[in-house]
Amino acid sequence: MSSTQARKEMSPLDVIRLLAFSMLLILPATSRAQQRPPIAEQVAKTYGLDSFGQIEAIRYTWNAGDGKIVRIWEWSPKADTVSYEGKDKEGKPVKASYKRSQISSQSDAVKEIDKDFANDQYWLLLPLHVIWDGAAVTDEGKQKLPLGDGSAERVVVKYPSDGYQPSDTWELYVGPDHRIEQIVYRRGAPNPPPHVVMATWVGYKKAGPLLVSTEHTGTRDGSPLHISFLDVSVKLTGSEKWINAQ
Repeated sequence: MSSTQARKEMSPLDVIRLLAFSMLLILPATSRAQQRPPIAEQVAKTYGLDSFGQIEAIRYTWNAGDGKIVRIWEWSPKADTVSYEGKDKEGKPVKASYKRSQISSQSDAVKEIDKDFANDQYWLLLPLHVIWDGAAVTDEGKQKLPLGDGSAERVVVKYPSDGYQPSDTWELYVGPDHRIEQIVYRRGAPNPPPHVVMATWVGYKKAGPLLVSTEHTGTRDGSPLHISFLDVSVKLTGSEKWINAQ
């Protein structure tokens, strides 16, 4: 299969761009206050919410479909900059560096890259976005896992009817250690797909103060899904050393 064909086949993954791009840079100190069940903050704290201000930069590789889509990112939240390495729709190597606050003045190609950044970064830091984004959160109590056996606390994150993710819903299945075990994503709009994504949240590693899930397997509208994060590392404020996830 060519790179172009693979990109076309896997493109439904890329439409899970679930938040207005400006909201991707909201840090805990500026998150909108709202009523949330205690488990929402407990989960976010487990993944490093309180320490995110120490993060100077994050590096990671998004790997979808066992290498069909590979995107390499370096994000500096405080500097508001992104560096990218990947391939275009024709399979040609592409590199780009840009400031996210200036995305409106960038080329169409960079604007498309930033959409991919929004998608990939959301999957990496989903537990923190539960607090950052100001979405409605409810605790539905212990329920059966959507994939396989077992049960976990079902936490529903519902986005409003406007913005880049109108009425989209994330269902987080949370274990007693406040780690996400599985998720279900339900698209609020009728089109485009995917409409339902189910995935495991496993392969846990620590990168400095951040806890990240590096392996997600499941289904996308009934078809097999595999997303992994490779080479995750962070740089802390005041240091030039990269800390590898392990």
